[in-house]
Amino acid sequence: MIGDGRAPARSGQLFWQRSERPLRVAMLAPPWIPVPPPGYGGIEAVVDLLARELHRQGHEVTLFAAPGSRSEAEVVEVLERAHPDEIERSLYEADHVARVFAAVDRAARAGRPFDVVHDHCGFTAFAMADRISTPLVHTLHGPFTSETAAFYAHHAAKAHVVAISYAQLAQAPAGLRVAGVVPNPIDAADWPLVADKQDYLLWVGRMTAEKGPHRAIAAARLAQMPLVLAGPVQPGQERFFEREVAPHIDGERIRYLGEVAGERKRQLFARARALLMPIRWPEPFGMVMLEAMVCGTPVIAFPEGSARELVLDGRTGFLVENEEQMAEACAMTGQIDAARCRETIVRRCDVGAVARAYEDVYRRVIDERPPAGYRRVIDERPPIGRSLVIDADHGSLAGRRYAVSAVDD
Repeated sequence: MIGDGRAPARSGQLFWQRSERPLRVAMLAPPWIPVPPPGYGGIEAVVDLLARELHRQGHEVTLFAAPGSRSEAEVVEVLERAHPDEIERSLYEADHVARVFAAVDRAARAGRPFDVVHDHCGFTAFAMADRISTPLVHTLHGPFTSETAAFYAHHAAKAHVVAISYAQLAQAPAGLRVAGVVPNPIDAADWPLVADKQDYLLWVGRMTAEKGPHRAIAAARLAQMPLVLAGPVQPGQERFFEREVAPHIDGERIRYLGEVAGERKRQLFARARALLMPIRWPEPFGMVMLEAMVCGTPVIAFPEGSARELVLDGRTGFLVENEEQMAEACAMTGQIDAARCRETIVRRCDVGAVARAYEDVYRRVIDERPPAGYRRVIDERPPIGRSLVIDADHGSLAGRRYAVSAVDD
């Protein structure tokens, strides 16, 4: 409608106006490892970046995290100590979540309620989300199995979820209240762009069969190029490492550095000829792919899980079917322009863009009924500018359709 901004007068018609007020966000990290993580800790690294960036964008963020955590946002240490050697022990996760929910309740009683709880913790908060009145957004950090799919299907009505890739969402059970698909963030400013690469290939990850360090070794040998392996050998992975990886380590053609972090890790990614990603499982995201590509280092990956979304064939790397094709692609890395590779990742996954996407998710979840970031105004004059008109009798956005029409002033 062109004119003075008034919509047609009709009973039951709703208008939605974007609210730009800062939000109060309770960011719930796992109880196992401090934020940011001292070494390996993918979820904690994501939480660190997101809490910091939301704070910088003007929101009031309280980070509930393991002892030893630090952030530009306010940090509340919930338990007496971190539990890095007891990951996924239900005792500590349940204790952690219960204490955070009690803090959320106290804030509401004190007249300073949180607008939203953003949960990265695990299963407990999602299962108990109906215990608090504050809406809860739960980021899906892991893959779906038959057991986890049954869990999420049973508790689906209690909270909203955000997937980190469409590949992950494709594995999700029906009935989830999906608030969006938002990639994990990376702060490009922390990672150097290096165009002049050195003559080694890189593999980084956990020492498991699905991550494929043994396949990376085979591809590197076929390509006749040195390979650097990095990453932890976690409990339960010792036998695989000793059988499939350790016999090939010679300190020259195949080197193993263990777990790396900080500047050493950044330089390792930035100077590699390519990152090999020979995964054989539906990887929900794969943060190492971002870390490589933001340095201008191409990724050569099997087309599993999120690799099909993150790796743009011929632009940020190559998608291949097996070790032989991976070896052939190692000779093609000079075709990838390092600056263009980095630019692609910055545009899609830099922390500023990801934080704004989550803000939209929060505003949508705070009031389920309007589209992202709009507040309800009933039978009133809509604001000047582009608005949305939504008929109230068409049901909720949660799982049903709205009749939406645009109004132009």
